[in-house]
Amino acid sequence: MPGPRLLSQRISEGDGIAIIAQVDSADAARLAEEHGAKAVAAARHVPGIREATSLPLLWLGSSAPPEADACTVRPDDGEGDTALETVAEVRDAEELEEILERLDPEIFLLAATAADDDLGPLDAVLELLPDVPAGKLAIAHVEVSSRDEVLALERAGMDAVLVAARRVADLVGHAPLDV
Repeated sequence: MPGPRLLSQRISEGDGIAIIAQVDSADAARLAEEHGAKAVAAARHVPGIREATSLPLLWLGSSAPPEADACTVRPDDGEGDTALETVAEVRDAEELEEILERLDPEIFLLAATAADDDLGPLDAVLELLPDVPAGKLAIAHVEVSSRDEVLALERAGMDAVLVAARRVADLVGHAPLDV
C-alpha cells in the first residue's frame, strides 16, 4: 500500500512550476503523470484513478471521495475534511483575508472570475499573488494557452498551475516520456 501523497510536497519538489492536470478519466490521469504532471485534480468521481496514477489527487468538488489527498474549500464553506490537505480557493483579496483568519491554510488556489473587469484572467490571478503570505503555496487556476504563460506565472512566484489534462504535454516544458 503506497504512503500518503502530499500535494504540498509534490508541488514543492524539483525546479520550476508544477503542473496539476484536471482530469475526468483514469486514462487522462495516467497520461498526465506520463507527461510530467505533479498532481491531478478532479471535480467528480473518477473510477479507477488510484490504479491509474500515484500522483496526489486534489478534489475540486464537495464531499471528497476516499481516494482524494487534498480538497478545496471556499471561504464560506466549513473546514472541509480535516484528514486531507486543505487548499483554499479564493477569487479576490477579501476572500483571501477571510480564509486566512478562519483556516490559515498552507495552499491557495487563486481563481480568476468573470467579474475582473479591467484585468484579464491571468493578470487577475497574478494580482492576488502578493496577498498570499510568505511560505504558503499558490496554485493558479486560470486557463493558460502556452508555455510562455506558464513561465510568466513561474517568474511571478506561482508554485503551480491547474490546467486541462489534454494540455499537460504542451505546458510542462519537456518532451513526454516514452512509455
